[in-house]
Amino acid sequence: MTLDGVGHRFSSERPLFSGLSTTLVDGRSCAIIGPSGAGKSTLLALIAGEFSPTEGRIERPVDLTIAWVFQNPFGVPRRTALDHVALPLLAAGGNRRDADEEARALLHDFGLAGVEKEQFRRLSGGEAQRLMLARAVASGPDLLLVDEPTAQLDRRTAETVNAVLAQLSDRGCIVVVATHDPATRDSCATVLDLADYIPSPSATGAETDREAAP
Repeated sequence: MTLDGVGHRFSSERPLFSGLSTTLVDGRSCAIIGPSGAGKSTLLALIAGEFSPTEGRIERPVDLTIAWVFQNPFGVPRRTALDHVALPLLAAGGNRRDADEEARALLHDFGLAGVEKEQFRRLSGGEAQRLMLARAVASGPDLLLVDEPTAQLDRRTAETVNAVLAQLSDRGCIVVVATHDPATRDSCATVLDLADYIPSPSATGAETDREAAP
């Protein structure tokens, strides 16, 4: 997947970022960092194709499959951890026995073997976040987008999530993580700092003047 000169603004606001070019590679993870308001979540949405950038272009395979893991883990309160991971496998046509077996293996990989029978509502924050990562991987995506996975976790719990993130690229998909956390950043293979693509006020002002000119 290639981003070529990508920038974005909302309505008449100043651009969040501009001139961003990079290539996202299968089997490698990329951390998107930058100050608050720089557009990290917006860039994730652009990469996913939820809307188009206001400048530049994003080239992605037409058959790209995408999974999201959001900042706040959301599951079915009374469903077990095993059910959450088995569901995408069942939806893909697997039978219950094989889906449960594969789901158990994924739960083990994500350090959740001991909670497979626990209801979602009884999981800790770190367990719930890792469960959502395991469920996303179970769907077999080509592109995995993760938004601020440790923002609301204590440091010890965040370390377990970061350890999982460091291993996700071994699954062969592209992994893109938006984060403020230096440890999460360091768990990724590459880093994209949006601070490097924020237009200077003088450039933004000049652009606004040109747009206003008759």
